[in-house]
Amino acid sequence: MKDHVRRGRRARDRGKWAEAYAAYKAAFEAAHPASSTERERAELAGELGLCELALRKYRDAAEHLAFSLEQRTALPLALQLRFENGEREAIRHVATLLLSVDPSDAEVLVDGKRVGRVARTYKLFLEPGQRMVRAFAPGRQDGFHEFGAVAGTAYNVRMPLPRLAVSLAPESPPGSPKEASTTRSSSPVVRGRPPSPWTSWPGALRITGFGLTLATGSLGAVFMVRARTADGDLDERNAKLDAVGVSQGVCRDTPKPSACAELTSLQRERDLFAGLGTAMVVTSGVVGAATLASFFTDFSSLQAEPTKARVALVPTFAPTQAGLVAYGAW
Repeated sequence: MKDHVRRGRRARDRGKWAEAYAAYKAAFEAAHPASSTERERAELAGELGLCELALRKYRDAAEHLAFSLEQRTALPLALQLRFENGEREAIRHVATLLLSVDPSDAEVLVDGKRVGRVARTYKLFLEPGQRMVRAFAPGRQDGFHEFGAVAGTAYNVRMPLPRLAVSLAPESPPGSPKEASTTRSSSPVVRGRPPSPWTSWPGALRITGFGLTLATGSLGAVFMVRARTADGDLDERNAKLDAVGVSQGVCRDTPKPSACAELTSLQRERDLFAGLGTAMVVTSGVVGAATLASFFTDFSSLQAEPTKARVALVPTFAPTQAGLVAYGAW
């Protein structure tokens, strides 16, 4: 190791950075904890990082200089200052990722390459560009984070890995019918809630039925009120004609007085609104009754086998009467 260090220093002093890089890299790889001190390893990492910085290997330089400064207390002040200046220069050309992973024993991959150590918090240096970080651990959901790395920018990412849901009913391979029946009888029976009367297509029809009942009932009431108003206007007009000595039989003569046209118009208006109101009220009652009856009807047979009978009920009304028309095949 010492020979590599001497070669590296001579090459560094002469400005031969490629040769110095090769020597310091060999020395750093040969510096095992059992055969070297903390200061020696920190100094070798820092010198290697400065060589990489000169060769524009910014990501490797940032990593080695950061590793060296983690043991800054073992370094002389002059080396600390050199390595700090080198780290600041290297960080300007790379993106810094502060990654927090839970659990701490999760494997971490960056762009498909494993990060060598296992820890709860990582400080990673990445080349600019699109990067994908993945973490996974047994019994946990995988974590993914993709982002565009920008030089000179620091990113703080938390990646907790939730536990996988554990099934309460253990899966077993298919066996004999006897084993299957034993398994079914020993497992608890989960009874679902009874189906809501508002679910599926019958529920949609019930909602529509109540809406139509309310709408037609409201319109019928409005039309009945309007017919009553027209009837009052007609009575008032007849009273005025009686007051001036014009009897209702005059409207049967020819030619008819001009007042008869107004009376005829009022009568038609009254009859029209009365007919519409009656039809709407009848329709409201029919739709409401059918909707209420649906709560006591079993629709399962309709869903399993459609009935052959097709009957349609259509409300019909005229100015003076209203009713329902049924047509179809049954």
